[in-house]
Amino acid sequence: MTDWLVFFKQVDNVVWGAPLLILLVGTGIYLSFRLGLLQVFRLPQAFRLIFEEDQGEGDISSFGALATALAATVGTGNIVGVATAIQTGGPGALFWMWMAAFFGMATKYAEGLLAIRYRTKDDNGHISGGPMYYILHGMGEKWRPLAIFFALAGVLVALFGIGTMTQVNAITGALKTSFQLSPQVASLVIAGIVSAVIFGGIHWISKVSEKVVPFMAAAYIFATVYIIVLNMDQVPTVLSQVFQGAFTGTAAIGGFSGALVKEAIQKGVARGVFSNESGLGSAPIAAAAAKTEEPVEQGLISMTGTFIDTIIICSLTGLAILVSGQWTTVGQVGSDLTQQVFISTFGHIGGIILTLCLVLFATTTILGWSYYGERCVEFLAGVKLIPYYRLLFILMVGVGGFLQLELVWIIADIVNGLMALPNLIALLALSPVIIKESKRYFKKKK
Repeated sequence: MTDWLVFFKQVDNVVWGAPLLILLVGTGIYLSFRLGLLQVFRLPQAFRLIFEEDQGEGDISSFGALATALAATVGTGNIVGVATAIQTGGPGALFWMWMAAFFGMATKYAEGLLAIRYRTKDDNGHISGGPMYYILHGMGEKWRPLAIFFALAGVLVALFGIGTMTQVNAITGALKTSFQLSPQVASLVIAGIVSAVIFGGIHWISKVSEKVVPFMAAAYIFATVYIIVLNMDQVPTVLSQVFQGAFTGTAAIGGFSGALVKEAIQKGVARGVFSNESGLGSAPIAAAAAKTEEPVEQGLISMTGTFIDTIIICSLTGLAILVSGQWTTVGQVGSDLTQQVFISTFGHIGGIILTLCLVLFATTTILGWSYYGERCVEFLAGVKLIPYYRLLFILMVGVGGFLQLELVWIIADIVNGLMALPNLIALLALSPVIIKESKRYFKKKK
């Protein structure tokens, strides 16, 4: 296992090297300025659109599309991913998470816009959309290999990355800590719950997401805000550590080994993308199913997902971990670190609260990603293979609790990077379409 771990770490460092990080953040910066920093000036309008009545053809409501996308993004990345980023990159990783999210909002807007602009229908009459379709229909037939590459990467992420193993691994670890529940038993129970929902298709997934996502997000936000308020005297010191660590690295504190600036940037951006998925190309697959005829409006609604996921939820997790001082403790890994923060504040009930949040977060992420992988399979091989894909997906959920945590996260990072690359190329190639559509819409509204 050690040899495999070393090998995958080397692959991960290549995939998430400077070229991809520059392309990821650079695409967001380019779109931000070409679109007039709409993540700042259009954000209030974007939140208003979420609650307006849907008008147009689609499978689910615009709110349902956002809830499905949030279900897939608000997951272990917000709890385990933030903790892992701070442990390996220091407090400065949180700053680079913010930067990735700020510019990622423009990227997510562009993805949502193109999803509606180039969506189509499958042989069952269901909406299909996402990067594979805007690559093919927007960039042309000669780019089909890039679309196929994206779809293959999407299936890999669904089966081996964000979609299954990392989520189940986090759930089983938390349940074992809080309730001494066997990871094997937990994996099988989760697989059963997931199978009951995903065979109902996007309608069932969106209905579950619409009910669960707002509740779980509100409960988690309340708990983390409470922890921060209790340690309010530490907030100025922590913010200083975040900004200083972003540019100077972090010296060793307590059991913490210290981090370089490079580690802070790499872990902050990578975990930020893992959490909010801006630039990954996953959210537009759900956005394409929304009942709307206006690409820009769905783009604005999609953009709020990154704001909610990272600017709000990840920030609260990171600040709660830092103000508690638990991040310097030796031996606390992933969800164990965040769980210890909750236990130190709320007592034993705190661990149970976090475990329940983690179970809900991760389960809805599994549901959202089952749909993403399904649409990728449909693009590659048509609707006939979808039932077999669903069975394989459930199988991967069932084995997720048996694997080593570190190896699982590294594999997830690698396939995420492979998925992001073709999507970012498409966003840059189709940026004239994004800008033209945006100008048309805002001119009409003005």
